[in-house]
Amino acid sequence: MTPTFKITKKDIKSKGRVGVLSTPHGDIETPIFIPVGTNGTVKSVSPRDLKEMGAQVILSNTYHLHLRPGEDLIKKFGGLSKWMSWGGPTMTDSGGFQVFSLGVGLEHGVGKLLREEEGEAKPRLNKITKEGVTFQSHLDGSKQYLSPEISIEIQEKIGSDLIVAFDDLESPKYNHKETEQSLELTEDWLIRSKNAHKRKDQLLYGVTHGGNFKDLRIKSAEFVDKHFNAIALGGAHKNKENMHEIVEWTIDNISENKPRHMLGIGEVDDIFELIERGIDTFDCVIPTRIGRTGYFFVSPKTGNISNRFRMDINKPQFRTDQKPLDKNCSCYTCNNFTRAYLFHLFRNRELLAYSLISTHNVHFLVNLTKLIRQSILEDKFGTFKKKWLV
Repeated sequence: MTPTFKITKKDIKSKGRVGVLSTPHGDIETPIFIPVGTNGTVKSVSPRDLKEMGAQVILSNTYHLHLRPGEDLIKKFGGLSKWMSWGGPTMTDSGGFQVFSLGVGLEHGVGKLLREEEGEAKPRLNKITKEGVTFQSHLDGSKQYLSPEISIEIQEKIGSDLIVAFDDLESPKYNHKETEQSLELTEDWLIRSKNAHKRKDQLLYGVTHGGNFKDLRIKSAEFVDKHFNAIALGGAHKNKENMHEIVEWTIDNISENKPRHMLGIGEVDDIFELIERGIDTFDCVIPTRIGRTGYFFVSPKTGNISNRFRMDINKPQFRTDQKPLDKNCSCYTCNNFTRAYLFHLFRNRELLAYSLISTHNVHFLVNLTKLIRQSILEDKFGTFKKKWLV
């Protein structure tokens, strides 16, 4: 089947909406948070746990799966969803972020969002030309090559339901001219990706870029909307306020009836702000990444913007705490374990600790987006948002 998207409800006071994205592996009810399973697994969270908590789709990484185990092996085992015993819809990115992280990201010592704690500049591990990208494998240093055509070929063999066109992620330190040059390369790569894509059972997302420059963002939005049936918002930004502006500039210049995905976003406050501005899906490694260090999500009033809705289980205050991680959470971890026990697990570096807190964190964001979806259906989104972002 050809994937389709249908809007079923619009918020009365914002651009938020509820929809259904239908794929060969099942329907995805939007808006929804997509857990990231870089290597075909959401770190320390099993597919069974993901199904039980209501996760609907998993995003994996084209670059990493290409290097190991290879797309041909995944195809031999029936495609990504079957290979990882998930059974539901899957999404893959293009490898474009690795072009950034192994290149200008190293060179400038930055991520896609400028932060105060910028890293040390290092030599890049790739070379970009108009044809594609040559880079060193982070696994063994071997020479590798990615182009729009190769990225699409890999994703077609992987068999994910939702795929992303190959793009060049600009540095947040680029000036207008440098960003425009990067955007021109992205537009060329997007069209080549579209021309290379043959599978009708996959939905191909074009990616918008343009850094923090309004004119370039509008130009990119109009270009992607003209050529693609699904929109992924990518690229760098200066800060959260600039990210919100970028979403607004983009949403105002694309068709309303196309699904919109925001790449790499998963903070609690960002989820509210993005859905309010019309984003349908978004992915991020945050829940499992912070879970492996002991941070867990908490709801208001314990959780708030100031503490980023997080607490650290390693704090001595939790050594005898009999409460669950979050009193409002219904996940397996919160239903069965105390903070004191989890504190004990982390102090002893027990592997179960990473699984239990990561499971809670992924459930927390999946459930939050479900609650937001329900609030839109009931015309209560604004009220619900105020309860969280006071």
